[in-house]
Order: sequence, then structure tokens, then C-alpha cells
Amino acid sequence: MDLWVYERQQWQQGRTAVCGVDEAGAGPLAGPVYAAAVILPRETDIPGLNDSKKLTEKKREALFDMILEKAVSYSIARVEAAEIDEIDILNARMKAMQMAIDGLSVKPDLALIDGNRDHGSRCAVTTPHLTIVKGDGLSASIAAASILAKVSRDRYAAGELHEKYPQYAFDRHKGYGTKLHYQRLDQFGPCEAHRVTFLKKWRAGKL
Repeated sequence: MDLWVYERQQWQQGRTAVCGVDEAGAGPLAGPVYAAAVILPRETDIPGLNDSKKLTEKKREALFDMILEKAVSYSIARVEAAEIDEIDILNARMKAMQMAIDGLSVKPDLALIDGNRDHGSRCAVTTPHLTIVKGDGLSASIAAASILAKVSRDRYAAGELHEKYPQYAFDRHKGYGTKLHYQRLDQFGPCEAHRVTFLKKWRAGKL
């Protein structure tokens, strides 16, 4: 699979700095949503690079370090749970992606965005961009961004979140709505890290 087709098309049109952008953590019941933006050297070889969801945690961790080492520029951003509740997850995803792009040390000529959405009701990707459905498996730059976003979020959930709220076992489920997570919610109720708007069904079951 040639993961450089989309980047190559942009280079051929005279764009030199093309970044890939993806987010992670749209679905969990707790914690921030993360986004990453990455500019890679042209057609650099990163063995095993692929959509983060198709990789093992060990492989993602190894690729994370390799991407940081090889990237021309990278940036990782996040939007916290309270703001997700305030503006909704779509707007939060768009805000996080634009924040990640804005954090790059090299201003991109174009951003390749994973998915088919580039705006919500309040937040949008404003950098010139191209949306690519399933782009994390089609573009090297987006695949790299997906790994940075996913690993960063998982590390935060298993590390800082777990240390602050050990009773929820965030190190085991990373905030996703697993059976264990719901059991701990039943036992302890939600904490500040939980997304209130994501707990409607759980709350309804308590009534």
C-alpha cells in the first residue's frame, strides 16, 4: 500500500509543507479529546506505519518515538472534558485539530484531515485542507498523526488520569465505556474527568 499518494499530489501542485491531522478519543466517557498534526520528510521510510487502530499498543509506542524523531514538525493538542460538554464533541474535535495545526513550528500549505468533517456549529478547520475518508489508512502523514494522538491520549488516561482517580481503573479501559468502567461508575459515580453529556444513558438507568 502506497501511503504517499495524497502527499505526492500536493507536492506536484507546488505545495511543500503538507501536514496530516487526526484525532483520538471522540468516544470515551471521560478525559479529553486529543488531536495531532504532523509534517513528515518527503517519502521517509517509517516501517509498519499504518492507521493506529490497526496496530498493537506495543507497535504504536515504538512508532510514536520514531515519528517524533523523523518529523519535520509535529504538534499535539487536546480539548478537556468540560469543554466537550460545553461545545459538543464534534466542535471539540474540530477545535483540537485546528489547535494542533496552529502548534506546528512549520506553517503547512495544506492539511490532510482524516474523515469527512471539517467543521461543527462553532469550530472549524480554517487552514486550507483536504478531507480524506479513512485517511489514517491511506496517507502516511495522517497515519502518523493518528498514532501521535492515540498514544498521547492513552498515556494520559493510563497515567495522569489513573493516578488522580485510581478508583475508576483508567489504566485498564482508558475512559471508554467498558463493562468495568460502568461498574466503577455505578460504585463511585462520575468524577470531574467524566463527560457529563456522555453519561445520559447511564444516568437514565439510575432513575
